[in-house]
Amino acid sequence: MVQRQLPRPAALFELLRSQPTPRGAMPRRLEAALTIEDLRAVAKRRTPKAAFDYTDGAAEGELSMARARQAFRDVEFHPSILRDASSTDTSVTVFGGPSALPFGIAPTGFTRLMHTEGEVAGAAAAGAAGIPFTLSTLGTTSIEDVKAANPAGRNWFQLYVMRQREVSYGLVERAAAAGFDTLFFTVDTPIAGARLRDRRNGMSIPPRLTVSTILDAIPRPWWWFDFLTTAPLEFASLTSTGGTVGELLDSAMDPTISYDDLAVIREMFPGRIVVKGVQTLDDARTLVEHGVDGIVLSNHGGRQLDRAPVPFHLLPTVVREVGAHTEVALDTGVMNGADIVAALALGARFTLVGRAYLYGLMAGGRAGVDRAIAILAEQVTRTMRLLEVGSVAELTPQHVTQLRRLAPRPEG
Repeated sequence: MVQRQLPRPAALFELLRSQPTPRGAMPRRLEAALTIEDLRAVAKRRTPKAAFDYTDGAAEGELSMARARQAFRDVEFHPSILRDASSTDTSVTVFGGPSALPFGIAPTGFTRLMHTEGEVAGAAAAGAAGIPFTLSTLGTTSIEDVKAANPAGRNWFQLYVMRQREVSYGLVERAAAAGFDTLFFTVDTPIAGARLRDRRNGMSIPPRLTVSTILDAIPRPWWWFDFLTTAPLEFASLTSTGGTVGELLDSAMDPTISYDDLAVIREMFPGRIVVKGVQTLDDARTLVEHGVDGIVLSNHGGRQLDRAPVPFHLLPTVVREVGAHTEVALDTGVMNGADIVAALALGARFTLVGRAYLYGLMAGGRAGVDRAIAILAEQVTRTMRLLEVGSVAELTPQHVTQLRRLAPRPEG
């Protein structure tokens, strides 16, 4: 028989006592977000459709993006046992310098459309977390203002070589003068990809007030208030800001860039030169022969060529063939700290996060970016501890199996 007794008043009071909660609606929303997907849901409610879809979408049928994310889901981890998991060191050395976490913020264009704080929020949050921040050529904050927002941290610059070469050269010189230590020479954008969500939304820079945008703005007045009462969009490179996104991208890109351009930029920039947008093993080998300091396996977040190679699938082969000669980083599809750990285990030196950072930015400005970084950091640490590894260096391919859904059909 179970013996029963009347509850003590003190015990009841302890159960009824409310837990401390953050003051204010925004802090509560961010605290309640436990995953990047949670931040995405908040961002979707708070951001006009055109701006949200610009971030959330990809090219054509969005197969490249979907496949990249699915590749990370199709991972099986193999944990060690009976090892000391009391502490974990997540720090790495990448492209000649330190990072407190094995990921950094990827370059993103038109960022102040997502939230008026834009790159300033991203750079400041990255500096506070001890991770690198990358500014895009199509960023909406100047090189110098990013440096001011992250004066003691690592700043990287992503370069499009444009038709007007002198514009690109000027950006390289400004990035070097501001102390940016790494330059991403981007090679996967000869022209703009077909981003159909943007076309259907009539996405333009600056946003146009139409019947649909006005109706979309009604439940989101704070976004329009911020947009209309802060400084106009200022691009890191473009002197003209009017037109559709595709028109602006095409004006910034040049389909004739070559290895000669890479050689010119290498001569100009004193820091590390990393080529971003590598999608084949042969190109990785050729870049090593040209002496680059690193490569980023990337299909531009699925925003350029749809049905492009999945970087995570390509990673083990590229690391095996060229990893001893150059540093290999990865982006596209990273939405969880476990994705980052899987990439590190298969040989990536570092990973970059784009959409995950922007979901946090849209959800809550600087505080939202801090939250996105904290979520990923917590997931990285927890995954490593469950694998029972004490540092990133202890991660090996034996910790991960890629479960393939897609495989080439046999010939013949």
